[in-house]
Amino acid sequence: MPRDTQRLDKFLRQQLLLNQRDVQQLLARNLVEVDDVIAHDRAQRINHFSRIVVEGKILQANRPRYFMLNKPNGVVSATVDAQHPTVVDLLNTTDKSELHIAGRLDLHSTGLILLTNDSRWSEALAHPGNKVAKLYHVTLANPLDEAYIHAFAAGMHFPFEDIVTQPAKLEIVSTYQAKVWLKEGKYHQIKRMFGRFRNPVLSLHRVSIGEILLDPELAPGEARALTTEEIRSVNMPSGAR
Repeated sequence: MPRDTQRLDKFLRQQLLLNQRDVQQLLARNLVEVDDVIAHDRAQRINHFSRIVVEGKILQANRPRYFMLNKPNGVVSATVDAQHPTVVDLLNTTDKSELHIAGRLDLHSTGLILLTNDSRWSEALAHPGNKVAKLYHVTLANPLDEAYIHAFAAGMHFPFEDIVTQPAKLEIVSTYQAKVWLKEGKYHQIKRMFGRFRNPVLSLHRVSIGEILLDPELAPGEARALTTEEIRSVNMPSGAR
């Protein structure tokens, strides 16, 4: 049973301050609609995006929303921060307080950030079983060589957490630039992996998350809604949509 659902009768009791008998009477009189269908089963499961109407009055009509943002340097991946502007601050949309971040970036990293109010979607995006790859463009202080490719592919042991990173793909683009594909997101992972070679990361820019590519038309700080195709590219659990 999805953990973000609840019974219809519980929702009605809380919203209308009714007892169970009153809720049953509403259902028996065909006065409750769920997603434009008359509801009769008090145990019916509903979620945050179920449209609930009782006696013609809308009790809930939330809609899922999905955005991509081109994060600039110096903006924090958070909804609220006392010291720095946040990615949510950059959005020009109503009810942005309902949004959360799907895939954070460090303060000085740039590029693709996804925001949504759909927890099922963001959880599917982050689920290890979906193996969603994230592509980063990295600029280094020192030259690269073939040893980096083999080390990233083999995985690295992080003694502080006592973990071994999953195999990552590294492609050398030029002497000081590389593309890196990760299927996980440990704390400062890319910087720490290059740190094994004592090679400081000068810039880190995320280009894609799975099949969702950063729109080249978006200037730093700009955002847009995801397309239907981009939303559906995330492998959601059966019955989640």
